[in-house]
Amino acid sequence: MKLAKRVESLPPYLFAEISKKIAAKRAAGIDVVTFAIGDPDIPTPPHILAELHRAADVPANHRYPESEGLPELNQAISDFYQRRFEVRFEPMKETLALIGSKEGIGHVALCFIDPGDIALVPDPGYPVYEIGTMFAGGTSYRLDCTRETGWLPNFDAIPADVAEKAKVLWLNYPNNPTGATADIGFFQRAVAFAKKYDVAILHDNPYCDTAYDGYQPPSIFEVDGARDVAIEFNSFSKMYNMTGWRIGMAVGNRTMIDALMRVKSNIDSGIPQAIQRMAIEAVNGPQDCIAENNAIYQRRRDRMVAGLRKIGLEVDTPKASLYVWAKLPAGVTSADFAAKVIEDTAVVVTPGRGYGLNGEGYIRLSVTTPDDRVEEGMRRLEAWGGM
Repeated sequence: MKLAKRVESLPPYLFAEISKKIAAKRAAGIDVVTFAIGDPDIPTPPHILAELHRAADVPANHRYPESEGLPELNQAISDFYQRRFEVRFEPMKETLALIGSKEGIGHVALCFIDPGDIALVPDPGYPVYEIGTMFAGGTSYRLDCTRETGWLPNFDAIPADVAEKAKVLWLNYPNNPTGATADIGFFQRAVAFAKKYDVAILHDNPYCDTAYDGYQPPSIFEVDGARDVAIEFNSFSKMYNMTGWRIGMAVGNRTMIDALMRVKSNIDSGIPQAIQRMAIEAVNGPQDCIAENNAIYQRRRDRMVAGLRKIGLEVDTPKASLYVWAKLPAGVTSADFAAKVIEDTAVVVTPGRGYGLNGEGYIRLSVTTPDDRVEEGMRRLEAWGGM
């Protein structure tokens, strides 16, 4: 048997390896505190679950769902963007429901990338941008993002010959893993770059409502002309604690949305309709859970920042996202630090190198860990004292 080259060259998914280490420790009877995966620990709100229970009893929801989603869900997505960003999309032409935003992020390269094409991806960045490109036969050109640039790419630094060959530009603000944010001026520059070089912008925006200290992250569609060149991925996962239900969305340029829908319709059968009904209730129902979640996450963020600084790490307090990004002492690799921490304290952090070359020398911690476990993890790290 011979596997496809794309599979043979596929690196292990970052969190699969971390999960193995956690399982090994727990199998040995060790109490592990993990700050690894950005998976909300707060339950899905009761009114959303109640809609799932109701919808599960409807026989029509037991059948194959359509790939394009229920019209009511597309309308709810459009209404959300109007309410949140004062941008309206035509529901059945410019919105698309996804089986979690990761599904769309992974498949969208098939809409744009032919073998040999270039995708512009941030470094550090969410690994799926590069993996999707590889599956489509393309090549990723990594855009240097550093603490000095505010973890933003410099479009002027992209060589002209690379820009002319590029098919897509990936952006993600608020950012995973760094927690960095971008203002409207940055998105204006991105749109201008995309129009100059005929590049499609793919903006990953699942943390638009996971923000602190009164900050409200923008959508790229608040920029004039963005609809000509961009789509934006978003998710119900972070806003409404629905990671396990697997439902997200894409909005934007209708040609790009149609291309993604055509790919999806040939690969999957859509989102279970009862879960779509949950999402409609999430968007149209009470929104109190968003502010309540953010207050919890902000409290945890502040505790983590204080604890990490106490052991000598440099941390810029994030204004948004689920992550705290910490700079390690000079000469310490992220893998060595993470290995030392789990061995000495049974605390799990994510090595920054897993997100790209520019992630080396950093670690990421997620705030999606219960308060008592955050306190326990920080207590252990403070007692340990650092390398």
